[in-house]
Amino acid sequence: MFKRRTPKSWALWALHLLWPQGGWGRAFDYVKHRVRRLPDDPRRIARGIFAGVFTTFTPFYGFHFFIAAFGAKVMRGNMLAALMATFFGNPLTYLPIGVISLKTGHFLLGTEFEPHMNIGRRFAGAWRDLKDNFFAMFTDDVAQWDRLSGFYDEVFFPYMIGGLIPGVITATVIYYISAPLIAAYQNRRKGRIKAKLEEIRARKAAKKAEDKSAQ
Repeated sequence: MFKRRTPKSWALWALHLLWPQGGWGRAFDYVKHRVRRLPDDPRRIARGIFAGVFTTFTPFYGFHFFIAAFGAKVMRGNMLAALMATFFGNPLTYLPIGVISLKTGHFLLGTEFEPHMNIGRRFAGAWRDLKDNFFAMFTDDVAQWDRLSGFYDEVFFPYMIGGLIPGVITATVIYYISAPLIAAYQNRRKGRIKAKLEEIRARKAAKKAEDKSAQ
């Protein structure tokens, strides 16, 4: 009963992963709306957002949810806010995040950043080494670590080191922006709810008075 009338193809699924239905603007609005309505202290929510945003500056792709949840737990932040804040990293932002992190990391390590480095090919080569070396444990093949070693030295380690500074700066700025905004939204929402309750009570009182006068 809850299945799609027209099954989503793999191509459409991949397209929506890169560009959601309604666009990334609508997706961000939805996440923002959900974060603001979380029933928690604004500072805890903001700490969760800090953890989620900072996580997107790490090279641990595929594990951002777990790292964000762990970071929120350590910081005593809202875990759901941390998970939703990982959407700060998306196909529109991963490229600038990666370039900034790599440049910063190579600068701190005193190495040279290659602007024409094919990061995708380095990732693919590292995974190929891992796959081939896994099967080599069960065969007579000799394990080769050249591509994985090059990936670690040129991409992963500089990315991990270089993502710390821009990650902390970006997450801190968003923390100090989000905390007062969430607090203001919650206070305004509480005011609207209180006004509605008072209106309901006033209607009930008026109805009771009307019923008594009718008797």
